[in-house]
Amino acid sequence: MQQVTEDIKQLFKTIKNEEPNRVEKLQQSGSDRVYYRIYSGQQTFIATHNLNIKESNTFIYFSRHFKQQGLPVPEILAVNNDSTLYIQEDLGTESLLNNLEAHGHGDYSYALFKKSLQQLANLQIKGHQGLDYTKCLTAKEFGKQAILSDLLYFKYYFLDTLRLPYDKQAILDDFDALSTYLTRTEYKYFMFRDFQSRNIIVRDGEVYFIDYQGGMQGALQYDVASLLWQAKAELSDEWKNSLLEYYMNEIDTLLESPVDRNIFIGQYNGYVLIRLLQVMGAYGFRGLFERKAHFLSSIPLALKNLQWFVNNKRVGIVTPEFDRVLKIVTAEDIIQRFEPVQADEKTPLMVRVNSFSYKRSLPEDESGNGGGFVFDCRGLLNPGRFEAYKKYTGRDKNVQDFLEQQTRMTEFLNSVYDLVDITVEDYVQRGFGDLMISFGCTGGQHRSVYAAEQMARHLRNKYKIKTVVKHHNEGNWVK
Repeated sequence: MQQVTEDIKQLFKTIKNEEPNRVEKLQQSGSDRVYYRIYSGQQTFIATHNLNIKESNTFIYFSRHFKQQGLPVPEILAVNNDSTLYIQEDLGTESLLNNLEAHGHGDYSYALFKKSLQQLANLQIKGHQGLDYTKCLTAKEFGKQAILSDLLYFKYYFLDTLRLPYDKQAILDDFDALSTYLTRTEYKYFMFRDFQSRNIIVRDGEVYFIDYQGGMQGALQYDVASLLWQAKAELSDEWKNSLLEYYMNEIDTLLESPVDRNIFIGQYNGYVLIRLLQVMGAYGFRGLFERKAHFLSSIPLALKNLQWFVNNKRVGIVTPEFDRVLKIVTAEDIIQRFEPVQADEKTPLMVRVNSFSYKRSLPEDESGNGGGFVFDCRGLLNPGRFEAYKKYTGRDKNVQDFLEQQTRMTEFLNSVYDLVDITVEDYVQRGFGDLMISFGCTGGQHRSVYAAEQMARHLRNKYKIKTVVKHHNEGNWVK
């Protein structure tokens, strides 16, 4: 990380001819890209470090092309020689989803969705003009093979994890028929591929787009389906229908002739289904395989979204085995498998999370239960060995970055979560009042402190459980 920060400073000098005030690593999401915010006076910029050079080159090319077309994307300001690092305009941190959560499903949010769809139509149709699709990251076009890939993604990373019996050949035949049906569209322009409210930034009442490096040529309907059917957004059926109508009116002004509404909507429903399944595959991979809490918690919402679609919409093609499996996958008992037990104000359970030093005594259990979980963090590289971290703790960002990037702390904690979650769910259901979880390391200052804070955060986010964190060796921390 230190070398990347130095490289960012050097690249920044090519823009401003001076070093920035500071460079701050941003929290990593689902991708392998690492983002940094650069502070320089009153201005901020975003630096991206990515060892996937093809992905970086695609994003840079798309951004420059779209910017030339007057479209709402960040400006690329500097790129290093091997395209592993680039600096772009900082559009801010307020996404469309943030605004929706803050303002609710009212007129303000509805207007932002309309602006997003208006600019999407411009990006798709105006951005298509003169775009070199050989620069695409994967396929040039979202055709039959790409649709099949999304369906198989769902099959392998979500459906097969449920271990349900189904006719494998019959469902593959249905996948083939559905993908053939959906490729027969005349409306093929630029397809964003991941057009959802987190990738729409709101600044001064206007909308801007990020994370379109996976784009390719494809059906107009796919991106609209991605936005309107995003599970986290929880848009009403009335909003979905009226916003789709608004979008069709917008593209009619940009195309040579108006679209046939019946054909367009019929295929739109098919792309809604494809998008919902692609999301389920992604949540399955990131959540069930990589154990990332955000994706795990999103599975029930996504399943309910899929359930409503299966019960209320028709794609326009008969896929008997696939339809049967979708009914099973969206049954209430399957959804309940993924819904974590939630505490409420009447839940008596209090979880006490401790950090401690093995040079001193283990924390005492004052509840009378005789103890609880104790996890040893000493198998992880100790930041305290390095002068730069000696006077910091596991609550400080530089130590957190070290543990997340240079140790196996994330893997360690995911295993701990799996063990603790079993007990927490059982204790909530049985009405127990107390659980103690302790993390120890050599000095009780870095690794154990970080682990205790993350454990408390995990329990609050996943179960809404009351937690108390105590760092037993705080009085002896090196300051």
